[in-house]
Amino acid sequence: MKRILRDERGMALAVAIFALVVVGALVAGAFFAGTQEQRVGENQRRVQTSFGVAEAGAQERVLNWDPGTMNRRPVYRPGGDSVAIRDTVTPNGSGRYFGTSYKVGPSLFLIDVTGRDQASAAGAIAGGGGARQRIGLIARIAPVDFGIQASLTTQGLVNMSGNANINGVDQPPTGWTSCDPPGPPLAGVRDNGGNVTESGNATVLGTPPVVNDPTVNNNTFTMFGGSTYAALAARATITLPSGNYTTQPVVNGAGVCDNTVLTNWGDGQNPAAACSDYFPIIHIAGSATLNGDQGQGILLVDGDLSVQGSYQFFGIVVIQGDLKTAGGGSTDAHFWGGVMAKNADLSE
Repeated sequence: MKRILRDERGMALAVAIFALVVVGALVAGAFFAGTQEQRVGENQRRVQTSFGVAEAGAQERVLNWDPGTMNRRPVYRPGGDSVAIRDTVTPNGSGRYFGTSYKVGPSLFLIDVTGRDQASAAGAIAGGGGARQRIGLIARIAPVDFGIQASLTTQGLVNMSGNANINGVDQPPTGWTSCDPPGPPLAGVRDNGGNVTESGNATVLGTPPVVNDPTVNNNTFTMFGGSTYAALAARATITLPSGNYTTQPVVNGAGVCDNTVLTNWGDGQNPAAACSDYFPIIHIAGSATLNGDQGQGILLVDGDLSVQGSYQFFGIVVIQGDLKTAGGGSTDAHFWGGVMAKNADLSE
C-alpha cells in the first residue's frame, strides 16, 4: 500500500498576505476615489463661488454707477471709452473681482468682470491654481419718458403778455452743432382745457399752437413711463431748499468743471466749455426764484418757480406748482426743451 504525504504548511500565510494585498488595493482605490471626489467637489465649489463673485462685481458696478465717469465717455475711442474696475473684495468677503467697463454705444455699456473666490484670490491653493470666472454684462441706460408732446404742458391756466413766446417747433439752441436732425413740430401749449390767454405781442407757435388734451391730469406731472417724479428726485445730483438762486458754471484751477458747487448747473450757452457736458438732475424741495445766469439737465421743482431777467435753462423742467416768468433780457428764450407746470404766467 502506497502512502501519500500532504504537506500544507505555509498556505495560511500566503493566503493572508494575498488577502492583505487585495484589501490594501481596495482601500487605496477607495481612498484615491474619495480624494478625487473631494477635489472635484472643492473645485466645483470654487468655480461656483468665483462665478458668484463675478456676478456680484458686475451688479456692484451697476448699483454704484457714476454718470459723471461713464455716461460722458466717448464711444469706441481707444483709451477713452473704458474705465478700469479696481481689484475689490465683495461685500460678503467671499472673493475679489476686477475688470473694465466699456461704453459701446450712446446708451449701451459692456461690464467685463473677472471674479475669484477668496482662497484662490489669496493664493492659498497649492501650486498657484484656483478658480476664476469671467463674465460680461450688457447694461443700457433706460431713458425717462416724460411724455413731452408740447413746448409747455399745463393742467390749468396759461396767461401770456408782453412779448412772451411759446414755440413748439424743434430747433437746436444757439451754438449746439452736434444735435440730431430736428424732429416734427409739436404743439406750443398742451393743456386739458385750452385755457390760454394772450395779450400784447404774445404768440404761440406749433402744430397746432394749442392742443386741448383732456388726459392731462396730476399723474402727467408725476408718472413718466417706468419712472416717477419721486424716483427722479431721489436720484438728484443737486438738491436745494426753497430760495433765490443765481446759477452759473464753475471751473476749478485745473480747468475742469467743478460739479461740487451746488449752483453749478452746467453750461448750455457755451457748447465747447468745460461744463458743457455736465447735465445734472436738480431737485428744489420747495419754491424757487432764478435770476441769472443759466443751467441745463433736468430741473424738478416741488413748489412754484419764478424766472427773472435773462435766465436760461436747457433741458426738461417739471414744476409741481406754478411757473412765472418776467423779463427776457437779451436772450432768445428762457427755456430750451420741455416745460411742465400746473399753471403758467408768462410776461416778457
